Amino acid sequence: MRGNRIKGGLVKLLDLFGKKDVGEELTKKVPYAMKLSFHPYRLSANKMESVMLIIELKNLKEEPLLTSIIVQLPKNLGFDQTALSSTREIRLGDLKPGEEKVVRVDIWGNPRTDAGEYPIEVTAVCHYRNYSYVLNAEKKGITLRVV
Repeated sequence: MRGNRIKGGLVKLLDLFGKKDVGEELTKKVPYAMKLSFHPYRLSANKMESVMLIIELKNLKEEPLLTSIIVQLPKNLGFDQTALSSTREIRLGDLKPGEEKVVRVDIWGNPRTDAGEYPIEVTAVCHYRNYSYVLNAEKKGITLRVV
């Protein structure tokens, strides 16, 4: 009960200074529409080849959002030919309301990449203030076929 009174008082205080609390609205609903695809759609096994992961991200909110994308790869895949790094953060800056950005990421196989299906996770993160503070995130997965 007391927490509601304090929260209500904070909202009234913010209204007094002309600021509105949008944090609660952004944490309730997903702020992005995300579409993932590969070009070409599969990778050859045990070869030094790459595919391009295409990430289409759209801001669904009515205010600009400070955005970053995190791509996580399984073992035996990488962002370069050596496949040493398996996580990459891409900072997109502010996405305006309704703005759509397309990000292309090369994913490499190597001689240790056996045939099979490899799950890849992509997380779109909504930040506030700077990239250190996370407000909301949407996670989506896609499977890369290696033949």
